[in-house]
Amino acid sequence: MVVIGNAISRGNPEAEYIFEKRLEYTSLAQLLSDEFLPGKHCLVVTGTHGKTTTTSLLAWLLETGGLNPGFFIGGIPDNFGQGARFTDSPYFVLEGDEYDTAFFDKRSKFIHYRPEVAIINNLEFDHADIFDNLSQVKKTFRHFVNLVPRNGLILVNGDDLNACDVTQVPFCPVRRFGSAHTNDYRIQDIHAEGRLSHFNISGDQFSVPMAGEFNVRNATAAILAARHCGLRDEVIQRGLASFRGVCRRMTVSGEVAGVTVIDDFAHHPTAIGQTLGALRQLYPGRRLVTFFEPRSNTTRRQCFQESLPVSLGVADLIYISEIARKDQLKPEERLNEDRVIHDIRLLGREAGFFPTPDDIIRQYMKVFQPGDIVAVLSNGGFGGIHQKLLQSLRNHSI
Repeated sequence: MVVIGNAISRGNPEAEYIFEKRLEYTSLAQLLSDEFLPGKHCLVVTGTHGKTTTTSLLAWLLETGGLNPGFFIGGIPDNFGQGARFTDSPYFVLEGDEYDTAFFDKRSKFIHYRPEVAIINNLEFDHADIFDNLSQVKKTFRHFVNLVPRNGLILVNGDDLNACDVTQVPFCPVRRFGSAHTNDYRIQDIHAEGRLSHFNISGDQFSVPMAGEFNVRNATAAILAARHCGLRDEVIQRGLASFRGVCRRMTVSGEVAGVTVIDDFAHHPTAIGQTLGALRQLYPGRRLVTFFEPRSNTTRRQCFQESLPVSLGVADLIYISEIARKDQLKPEERLNEDRVIHDIRLLGREAGFFPTPDDIIRQYMKVFQPGDIVAVLSNGGFGGIHQKLLQSLRNHSI
């Protein structure tokens, strides 16, 4: 059996060989569905934002509750040190991505994941290379929701109108969580102490070592799913308290010359705004600097031309690099970096466009201040800018 990943296209020599020789092949998502998930209680975490964090936290709650879950996550949870694990447990936790499965299977990957519990944290337009509009994104989520059995459960962010729209179904229980009075589980009294967020869910108190209201929502979804698996609140709270987060989610890369460098995967405008807002909460009174690489298949395009300046403008000083793989897009399709900079400046923030990571670092080193928080935002490696910046700061301090 040959597994063909969704990064592979026709023309790849190995894929062509498989076709020529009529070898047996499959996708990774289909392999999971066929070989690992039958008979399991599958808890699938979906949504435009927060999937990796919520999946990692839910897997850890089940682990600390003694359920020894299998999991498949699109990131590295610090508690586990690996993104996937296969156990004999009846519980399996999966990050459910709406991106397509393979070049020969254009269904979303989460369609293969046999959800018993389906979490939908939020729903926005993304993946402009796969979907033409929000309606198409909603359509694939409706297909996903249609897979939940009548003895399963849908947990949905009741404050998100798009998520609520795709979960109006009669065939299984649907429970909504959020801050609105109309939700089945109401999140209230959110307050922070550094990285620790305190909150209650319909009167039950919890705390989690993650900053930002969006992380409280992520935690709420994980708590409700863990309850569905039979865990008591005191056991859940022990798991919350010992959760160490996920690699590349507000991760401190280092601190040199009084400058703290933060690495984060945020690339969608909503995630960017939430991340920068959480950093302001964590580091009050310090100048917030952002290095942003337009690298995802959506942020490289004009889809977020209007919303990116608003999100990035949460920071005080913003540097944007040239969009990745620029030659693959027609000029009229591309994000206009100069216009983003112009619109950020209209918001009263300092901003600049510099094509390469080295250009950004050279410019920043002219104006850096001890105490700066530098948030590096990209869904890729950004040319190793994190370590290059730390080394430049070390060289300056010698």
